[in-house]
Amino acid sequence: MSISHKSSNTQDFQLMVYRRALHPELLDLRGRRLHRHAGYEVECWVAPAGHVVRFQYDGDVITETVVEDGDHLPELGLVHALPCIGEKEYELEADEEHPTKLGYVTTLQTEVLTDNLYSATLLEMQDFARERNALCHEWNDEGGARNLSLLDVQKFRREFHLQGYHMMGGISMVLRTQSIFEIL
Repeated sequence: MSISHKSSNTQDFQLMVYRRALHPELLDLRGRRLHRHAGYEVECWVAPAGHVVRFQYDGDVITETVVEDGDHLPELGLVHALPCIGEKEYELEADEEHPTKLGYVTTLQTEVLTDNLYSATLLEMQDFARERNALCHEWNDEGGARNLSLLDVQKFRREFHLQGYHMMGGISMVLRTQSIFEIL
């Protein structure tokens, strides 16, 4: 068994949840999809090593964003920020100050892989993106490492499921998010 000795900068990545939409100029967006289903609207954007997903129903909005270094994003409407280290979960609940018709829950996982396992996983995720017609962006970083960000979705009558995968070849890291937006 080989062990990767690459240092990881996972502390730079954050999952941030807002009760508002974010402006697209705040991120380096590389792809967009709009989903309308059963009365709700979801806009998905993919960026290098990140994404933004805006879920809107009947005037209420929840936005999830995964970014590297979120210091440039606004604090207005920010509900929660999670550092993307290890395994975490978060559930947004309605309160008296913010009654809402929407529910949201997410889990995230980060893992640093060996070089061989990273390469095999990257090929597998590229195939998965093609099979599912997932929103995807691939790029090489300054060091020539291969990277991938992809969003896969499932639409249901009262729920929208999202799986995000962000693969950073320079540190052989995979960041995976699984989120459910729902109409309560």
